Amino acid sequence: MTADLRRYLASVPDPRARRGVRHPWLALLAAAAAAVLAGAASVTAIGEWIADAPQRVLASLGFRPDPLTGLIRPPHTTTIRLVLAAADGDALDRAIGLFLQERRAPTPGRTVIAVDGKTLRGSRAGKRPATVLIAATTHPGQVLAQRQVDGKSNEIPAFAPLLDGIDLTGTLITADALHTQHGHASYLSDRGAHYLAVVKRNHPGLYEKICGLPWRDIRLDHCERSRAHHRDEIRRLKTAAFAHLDYPHALQAASAAPSVGAPPQRPRPSASLQQTGRATTLRPPWPRTHRKPPSQN
Repeated sequence: MTADLRRYLASVPDPRARRGVRHPWLALLAAAAAAVLAGAASVTAIGEWIADAPQRVLASLGFRPDPLTGLIRPPHTTTIRLVLAAADGDALDRAIGLFLQERRAPTPGRTVIAVDGKTLRGSRAGKRPATVLIAATTHPGQVLAQRQVDGKSNEIPAFAPLLDGIDLTGTLITADALHTQHGHASYLSDRGAHYLAVVKRNHPGLYEKICGLPWRDIRLDHCERSRAHHRDEIRRLKTAAFAHLDYPHALQAASAAPSVGAPPQRPRPSASLQQTGRATTLRPPWPRTHRKPPSQN
């Protein structure tokens, strides 16, 4: 069954007073979504798309015809702007996220969900660009949920609320080192998910314990070569079953040691970048059972 976005948008509350309402709330949201899907990248462009839409399209979006003329008068761009400003952003994000989850095609193997913070171009939260936390499947790169980060805080408090509406059972969650938090690890385990936590020097005790393991004596699990920014990159990953990490439910430690080579016209020895650690709830033989384990640096 094809998912109908309007069914999910119906959960977004209408904040308008009943008096003087001309256009149905659901029709306005559906029209804005349709315009964005058609390529509109601004409120002005959304308004222009709606103004040019055929009558049959406006009717399918839920707009009502004038009882005298039988024609649908499209909303003005100002109306669209006011509607989008008044809409509950978190409720709208949840609705679209649930819609995308229903449309998500099943993928072979374990579903990997990457959590990452993004700055929205052209947006403002006070004097700074607005930041949102996004949860997206790495294959095929589909956004499942997003949540605006409080301008007076950071991404950490938004982590659990972002994932609350997603079925995490059996998934693998990756994020950058900022989200290597004991509370996050416990939350994911309670939700039935696995995690791959990046450990850097902002967690000195855990970092020293992982990087202090005898990695030279541990065999290489995974080596990936790639070329980017006119340079060769080599990523080496080793893992060790280690049940005594001071991190909730961790079963393995890992060491990621990337190195880069200079462009051919400027040959020089490869330079090693900062070694980073990993902690994961996945059991051995990961990562040998995964062709390309997720990497967060």
